[in-house]
Amino acid sequence: MILINVKWHVKPEHADNWPQIVKEFTDGCRAEEGNLFFEWSRGADDPNTWYLVEGFRDAEAGAAHVQTQHFKDAIASFPPYVSRTPEIIYIDAEEATGWGPMAEVQPA
Repeated sequence: MILINVKWHVKPEHADNWPQIVKEFTDGCRAEEGNLFFEWSRGADDPNTWYLVEGFRDAEAGAAHVQTQHFKDAIASFPPYVSRTPEIIYIDAEEATGWGPMAEVQPA
C-alpha cells in the first residue's frame, strides 16, 4: 500500500469552500481502480489548513494516479487557492493493505 498525507495551506478566503473546490478532484481520485481511501479533514488548530490522507493499492496504482487527467487538472488549478506549497509524506508500506482495528481502544 502507498500511504500519502498532504498538508494543504489554503488561503483564508477559500478555506471554508475547500471541499467544494476539490470535489471534482476528490471524486475522480476515489473512483480510481487502485484507490483505497481519499479523505480530507480540516486542521483543529488552524482552520486554513486541510489534511489529505490517501491510500493506493501499490506503487503502480500511485503512479497511475498522478497520470490521470483529474490529477493534472487539479495540480494546474490549485495554486491560486493555496498560501504556500503543500507538504507531503509518502510511505510505501508493503505489509499494509488499508485500515485495520486499533487494538488499544475498544468501545465501552
